[in-house]
Amino acid sequence: MDKNKMKQLCISQREFAERRASLVAQLPTNSVAIVPSATLQYRNSDVDSPFRQDSDFYYLSGFDEPDALMVLLKRESLVTYHLFCQPRDPEMEIWNGYRAGPEGAQTDYMVDKAFSINTLDEQLPVLLDGIESVYFCMGTRHKIESRIEQCLQTMRKKRRQGMRAPTKLIELSSLLHEMRLIKSTQEAQVMRAAGEISAQAHIRAMQACRPGLMEYQLEAEIIYHFMQQGCRLPAYSSIVGGGNNGCVLHYVSNNSELKDGDLVLIDAGCECDYYAGDITRTFPVNGRFSDAQRALYELVLKAQLACLAEIKPGIPWEHTQDISVRVITEGLVELGILTGRPQDLIACGAYKAFYMHRLGHWLGMDVHDVGDYKVEGEWRLLEPGMVMTVEPGIYIAPDNENVEPCWRGIGIRIEDDVLITHDGCEVLSASVPKTVDAIEALMATARNR
Repeated sequence: MDKNKMKQLCISQREFAERRASLVAQLPTNSVAIVPSATLQYRNSDVDSPFRQDSDFYYLSGFDEPDALMVLLKRESLVTYHLFCQPRDPEMEIWNGYRAGPEGAQTDYMVDKAFSINTLDEQLPVLLDGIESVYFCMGTRHKIESRIEQCLQTMRKKRRQGMRAPTKLIELSSLLHEMRLIKSTQEAQVMRAAGEISAQAHIRAMQACRPGLMEYQLEAEIIYHFMQQGCRLPAYSSIVGGGNNGCVLHYVSNNSELKDGDLVLIDAGCECDYYAGDITRTFPVNGRFSDAQRALYELVLKAQLACLAEIKPGIPWEHTQDISVRVITEGLVELGILTGRPQDLIACGAYKAFYMHRLGHWLGMDVHDVGDYKVEGEWRLLEPGMVMTVEPGIYIAPDNENVEPCWRGIGIRIEDDVLITHDGCEVLSASVPKTVDAIEALMATARNR
């Protein structure tokens, strides 16, 4: 993807402003929302880990620097956006790069008033004077929570001087995360790009795969494609599990040799302008499924396609989970891996020995994105703009002596990213093959080049 197209995909400052306005509209008069940025994290000694902005902070600001704080004030007749950030420092910028500083924040990020973060203890009490309620995502940034509490204590000590401290501290995440759950048109466009870039990376891995490679070499193919397309970081640690390793749900060692006759399970997605792709494909290392591998694979695919056919607005979240459990349980009985009536096996949870995770999760700025799955005790209904993963799987442990040897050590998951539309759904990761015939044809073509 060229630089101009990547730039067009970025969320606009106008949309960030609209998000702030939408959040403030939900707050009562004389209240404030305070949202902190991420801070730099040390990898070891004096080496920093790659900086990744806090998702809530970036969602509202588009500001990509550490050690900043957003303050959204709503008074009787005025709403203002204040940002505390690191000041310009020519000496530090020689070492660590450009900073926007308060001046740049006001010029480029639609901030009403910006301050140096070094003045927070002095300026925050002034901003909060007369405010009744403080909204904050509690339990997420303990250091800044402590500074806010110190600010409130300072204000209380000055009540004889006429300063009025806020009296209510209210959780912000319920409002903010509901907003993040429903994706805008711009967000959907960015997530389409994340899905397509991730899909093409999986295709590249299929084309490169052959016996004798190491798992990390396939991971390298994927990361290379992400970066070539302008996505510097994966959305999460990539899983490349060959053979028995495919039965480990969160396997990230990626240091084993890929062997002839085994499957390899790859769960990987890029991060495009802070939005995640999340795709899993499972395919044969040598390009040809064995009979047992094919049977289990086609069962997982049957379950996924049955779920995708049902996804549309108004469907309860749990509905597709129930479908996946029913299809997989019935299939395991047909293959002789489970014995009994499917309804009884579902009731007692017998399928969980082979399908132990849920069908999917919300997807967005976080790979396991924010948003409640239940509302007032009931499974929430799907709505246009939600994005979810659909990822059934079957995993048969290599030491499971309750099944025939031909099934042991097979781990299969098929995962796609799905946007709920007004009349159904759109699979954002559809371009990467997932039928047996399509996978084998792609891998055969790559070998014949």
